[in-house]
Amino acid sequence: MNEISIPRPNNLDAYWMPFSNNREFKKNPMMLARAKDMFYYTPEGREVLDGTAGLWCCNAGHGRKEITEAIQKQAAVMDYAPTFNMGHPIAFEAAARVAEMTPDGMDRVFFTNSGSESDDTALKIALAYQKAKGQASRVRLIGRERGYHGVGFGGMSVGGIGGNRRQFGGQLPYVDHLPHTHGLKENFFSRGMPQNGAFLADKLEDLVALHGADTIAAVMVEPVSGSTGVLVPPVGYLKRLREICDKHGILLIFDEVITGFSRIGAPFGCERMEVIPDMITMAKGLTNAAVPMGAVAVKNEVYDMVVNNSPAGIELFHGYTYSGHPLAAAAAIASVDIHQKEDLAGRVRAIESYWEDGAHSLKGAPNVVDIRNFGLIAGIELSSRPGAVGARAMDVLRSCFDDGLLVRVTGDIIALSPPLIIEKPHVDRIFNTLGDALRKAA
Repeated sequence: MNEISIPRPNNLDAYWMPFSNNREFKKNPMMLARAKDMFYYTPEGREVLDGTAGLWCCNAGHGRKEITEAIQKQAAVMDYAPTFNMGHPIAFEAAARVAEMTPDGMDRVFFTNSGSESDDTALKIALAYQKAKGQASRVRLIGRERGYHGVGFGGMSVGGIGGNRRQFGGQLPYVDHLPHTHGLKENFFSRGMPQNGAFLADKLEDLVALHGADTIAAVMVEPVSGSTGVLVPPVGYLKRLREICDKHGILLIFDEVITGFSRIGAPFGCERMEVIPDMITMAKGLTNAAVPMGAVAVKNEVYDMVVNNSPAGIELFHGYTYSGHPLAAAAAIASVDIHQKEDLAGRVRAIESYWEDGAHSLKGAPNVVDIRNFGLIAGIELSSRPGAVGARAMDVLRSCFDDGLLVRVTGDIIALSPPLIIEKPHVDRIFNTLGDALRKAA
C-alpha cells in the first residue's frame, strides 16, 4: 500500500486527555496513528489488534470506504445546516434509517452528538412526557449502582460509578439508585446471562414505596453495563423491571450506547433481551465513530404525548447546534447500510460461542477471579494488588499494547469489545496475548 504521512506530535503538553492519567501517559505514551479493518497502527508502523472497537464504537471495523465516501460527498454538497425551525433532507433520511433498526413502534428519533448528550436528552424527554401527561409531580429519576450514562450532569447523577461523581460535588436532586447485579458468588464465571439475581429488580418496588410512584418519572439502565466492567443482567431481571415500571406508570429507558448496533447479536440489545423499553439512547456504532453523533429513539406514544399536549410553538425546549449534522447524518446512513447488508448482528451470533470459549479459557490464569460475557463483549476481572486498585490491570494493558493488542481497563477489570467483523484467528490472538499478559502481571 502507499505510504501515508503520519503527523508526529512534538509537544504533548497542550492536550488535556480525557479519563486518563495524564502524568503517566506523557512519561510513556501509547500512540495510535492509523487504522484499518481489525487493526490500529502505531506511528512507527507496528500493528495493534483492536480488541475494543476503539471505545466500543467502531463496530463495522476501521476505515470503511462506504462511510468515508459518504462523508466526503456530503461535505462537498453542504457542510452544515441549522435544524432549529429549519431542516435538511439527509437528517430526516438518517432518522428514518435508524427507525428501521429500532423495535416496532419506536419510530421517533432525536439526534444528539454523543452518548452523554443522548442520556441527558432522554432524561429530559421523560420529565417533559410526565408533565405533558398531567403528572408534573413525577420528577424523580432512578439509575443503578455502577451504571454509566455519560458525563453530563444528568447522566452523571443517574449513573452510579463513584469515581465519576465524587470530584464534582452535588448533582441533580431527586435521584435514587437500584443496586447493581454483580457479586453473587453463584454467578461467577457464568457464560452469558447468569441464572441468579432477578430478584434484585424488586428493589425498584422498595424505591416506589419509599418515594411514591407519583414522584418517579423514569428508570434508566444499561441492558449490559459496559464501562463499569461488563455486568451481564441475570435471566428475568430486565423483564421484571419492565413489569414494575408498567405497573406504576414509570418510563423505562435503556442506555444502548454500547449494546446498540449489533454488539450483542441484535440491532439493539433490547430485542436480544426480549424487553422493549420506552426509550433507547445510542451513539458510538451509530456512525461507526467516524463522526460524533448520538440519538434517542422513543416510542411513538411518548413523542405524541409531548408534542400533541404542548402549547402552540416549540414543544421540547431542548437541542444542540449540531443535532442532525449533515456529515454525521451521512455517516449514520452508511453505517446502517453496512449493518443491514452485512448482517453484523448475525455475524455476532455466529461467532459468539467461539468468543465465549476464548474468554473462559482464561479461567485459572493468574489472579483471574471472574469472567463475564455476552454477545461480543467480555469482562475479565482480576484481584487487586494490596493498596493499588487498578495497577495490575494497567500493567496488563501496557503489556498487551507492547505485544500488539489493544484492551480496555476499568479498575482491575479487562473489558473486551472487538469490531464485529472479527474472525476466529483474531479471537485466538486476543486471548493468547491476554493470557501471556496476565502471567507477566502476576
